[in-house]
Amino acid sequence: MRWCAAHSQKRVSFLTFDRATGLRVQHWPNVSSGLESGSAIDSLRSHWPEYVMEAGEVALYLFLMCVFASLLLYPASPVRHVVGSTLGLRVLMGLAVGATVAAIVMSPWGKQSGGHFNPALTLALCRLGKMNFPDALFYVTAQFSGAIGGVWFARYLLPDTVGRHGIRYAVTAPGVRGSATAFLGELTISFVLMSTILVASNREQVARYTPYFVGFLYATFTALEAPLSGMSMNPARSFAPALHVSYWHALWLYFYGANSGNARRCGAFPARSQWSPSLLRKTAPCQQ
Repeated sequence: MRWCAAHSQKRVSFLTFDRATGLRVQHWPNVSSGLESGSAIDSLRSHWPEYVMEAGEVALYLFLMCVFASLLLYPASPVRHVVGSTLGLRVLMGLAVGATVAAIVMSPWGKQSGGHFNPALTLALCRLGKMNFPDALFYVTAQFSGAIGGVWFARYLLPDTVGRHGIRYAVTAPGVRGSATAFLGELTISFVLMSTILVASNREQVARYTPYFVGFLYATFTALEAPLSGMSMNPARSFAPALHVSYWHALWLYFYGANSGNARRCGAFPARSQWSPSLLRKTAPCQQ
């Protein structure tokens, strides 16, 4: 059985395993076999639907982040008054975010595109040789574009709430312990997330549960790590709100922290000779 098949094999997302789940998979277009041999034009012509899906997934994620933040942090929100405690609000936010992430990954679009909606994850998989560079570049472009569009849509629908102080389009910012602590927090949670994805998605017995593991981590990190850095793990997720609110303080740490955490985990991921490269979104090693 093979994971995330190559150009002449079947395609599955990094969070699914067709034998274990019975998911229907499709064939990639017939293109040249080497990852490095495909041009940007070939990638765009063959895989533009997946780029659009990634943009849509990120747009939905950022839009719902703004909605959840408005519901829980808006001063006049009844939920905020009922819950009362800051920890309780973070737990509710975590549950909402975790469920959203798991649902997006398991959606038809998420299954077809691989459900990255995170430039740091896409670049890590490209670094592992699981995705060619043109596809990674288009993925990252789609992810940032989708994130900006999702926040804009929330701004358009909720003009009197998402821009208020305390919500600010769900912008991420370092906590009271400063940027250094926030950077370490982002690096650590990104490392743990990437470790979970790489380990779980490459074990047939638990691969089908990987979306739930990821959702659980998002929920846990939102509840526990958010006071340190705002809990991002996603450069596009941090950039889009910062762009709308013109808040650029410490934005670097959300780019460097997430990418560094993923890169460190990729560097520690063991290479196996039986893994073979695939054309796109080989978000898990192709296992013979």
